[in-house]
Amino acid sequence: MPKSHANLAYDEVMDTISQFLESPPAGTPNELLQAFSLFGGNTFLPPKLFVETVEQAPIAISITDPTAAILYVNKAFEKLTGYKREEVLGKNESVLSSKSTPVDIYKELWSTIKKQQVWRGNLVNHRKNGEEYLAELSVSPVLNASGKISYFLGMHRDITKVHALERTLSFQKKLTEAALDAAPMVVAMLDGSGKVMLDNHAYKALIGDFRGEEPAEYFLEALHNQIDFDLKDLCRLNKGFTNVDIRLDVPSNHAPRWFSCSGVRIDDFDDAAGSYFKTGDINSCRLLLIANEVTESRNRINEARLNMIRANMAEQQMVQTMGEAISASIFKMQAPLNIIKAAMSMSGTSADCSNMGPVLRQALDTGEEALESLHSALPGPRVEEECSVNINELIHEVLHLSTETLLSKGIVVDWRSAPVLPAFIGRPNALRSLFKYIIDNAIQALDESARDYREMRLETSEENDEIVIAVMDNGQGIAEIDALKVFEPFYSSWENPHHHSGMGLTMAQEIAISHGGSVEIDRSFLGGTRVFVRLHVDTAEVGHG
Repeated sequence: MPKSHANLAYDEVMDTISQFLESPPAGTPNELLQAFSLFGGNTFLPPKLFVETVEQAPIAISITDPTAAILYVNKAFEKLTGYKREEVLGKNESVLSSKSTPVDIYKELWSTIKKQQVWRGNLVNHRKNGEEYLAELSVSPVLNASGKISYFLGMHRDITKVHALERTLSFQKKLTEAALDAAPMVVAMLDGSGKVMLDNHAYKALIGDFRGEEPAEYFLEALHNQIDFDLKDLCRLNKGFTNVDIRLDVPSNHAPRWFSCSGVRIDDFDDAAGSYFKTGDINSCRLLLIANEVTESRNRINEARLNMIRANMAEQQMVQTMGEAISASIFKMQAPLNIIKAAMSMSGTSADCSNMGPVLRQALDTGEEALESLHSALPGPRVEEECSVNINELIHEVLHLSTETLLSKGIVVDWRSAPVLPAFIGRPNALRSLFKYIIDNAIQALDESARDYREMRLETSEENDEIVIAVMDNGQGIAEIDALKVFEPFYSSWENPHHHSGMGLTMAQEIAISHGGSVEIDRSFLGGTRVFVRLHVDTAEVGHG
């Protein structure tokens, strides 16, 4: 049976390829030799074996003349395009072209291969049945001995599904980012070191509030203090958290901000080729941090709480004032009684003196009865249990309670708190009283100053296992001679003491000492007064609860 024209042309191409491979001309591109030598190496196998290899190659291969007329296609080409070999031999390669490919792409292709360079790119082709597919194409010029183009070697594969998957992933990514950015809560994805991998608009806005600093660091520190959360334990213990309320003192805002935080473990992935056969690494995961701001609702709760604190402190102040008044009376009565005792102990022979004995005894007895009555009238110490407290929160409460006084006296408050402080074990009411004594002292100093501009600055920080509270004012300052006297009971250097009995700093110091801390006057401070309150944080006892 005679062979068809197509089969004769195919045999001719096969013979040509075989002859070509037996003795490739100088300048033959490596791409062509590699296409026919998938086994690699420097020693070529018999040409017939190369032809069979190309014929059975899984990638679609075609060879055309310089005008793009098809001379050969392999079986993978037939399977991909739906065209039989005899249907495309002699036809232009454009038989596969689709109008979905821009003309500029074809112009670029021809411009490249005519310069004897390899072109790689994507084209939209169509199969015999008209179905379009996305082809990843490589076209290599094949040069003859004289350096002219003899053939074009084309190799392409269907990447439609890969393209669809990429578009789907891209759409899902954009959809996820749009949903995250539209969400009113703060969302951030953190890696194992705390670095932010993904965030939303609400998180970026928070960066501005923190003056460019990373809010995630403050969230993690606050969570560590609040619930002992450690990012290192996330992967090992799968330790997430839900609806944990934390407080952040934002540098750009005097008022604290509250967030209800939840954290979910997200297993990380490794897209490196070497990880293909590896199972997931239990030590490789990320934290999805979701923080919903609850400042407004927290403020409403705190307002009710502050009203209770205000009433409690007013009662405490009344009791304290009464106690100070009684203590002052006892102190003042003690002096004349001591004089009477001294007079009675003196020996004398005068009749007048001897007649004064019963009178002095009666006065002494009466005085001691009065002293005993005063001692019994002294308010007993208030019993208060210790608990974990937030120093920033206590100071903010005292400032809030003092707002009316500060405004009436024209005092500007500069509140510079550390965004996060470690938890402190103490008696909250006593500590509020401590800070109120210090703040009231600064208010009095500013009230008696003749300055037009009155400023009080408060700073909190953590230094060497100590919480340090600095209260500064630009008032008249404390004279060197009075630096120690101000802590003595009933000592007062105020020109207009009002209700002050000289016990404020004394009581503040007693409270600080009872908490293992101290109150000190900074003698090197110029232009006013600076008082330091230092409270030692026992990390072994407190932890970070």
